[in-house]
Amino acid sequence: MYSNPTSQNEVINLDSFSFESQINEFPDAILIDVRTELEFNQSRIPNSLLVDFYSSDFEMQIHKLDRKKKYLIYCRSGNRSYYAVSKMLEMGFEDVAHLAPGIIGWHGKVEY
Repeated sequence: MYSNPTSQNEVINLDSFSFESQINEFPDAILIDVRTELEFNQSRIPNSLLVDFYSSDFEMQIHKLDRKKKYLIYCRSGNRSYYAVSKMLEMGFEDVAHLAPGIIGWHGKVEY
């Protein structure tokens, strides 16, 4: 499932298979895990960067990123990643999507 945005600030929700397809189709896309460090260390999608949504400097870390690049965001269940993508869109990022069911709905590879 792929949800096309109707406006520039609408969050794009991807299911597991569409998310994996985006990873494969766009090897330069930046994969961001917005869970906590503990969650990240337990398991993660390979090649993910950690940017903890609950961190006091979350917005500052996001602000440093290139707004022109493609970003694929995920968390545990899709809640934090949804709000992270919403914030990124507000900040002017152009190509951002998230794994709607979170890593608990992920069917691809994980690393520990």
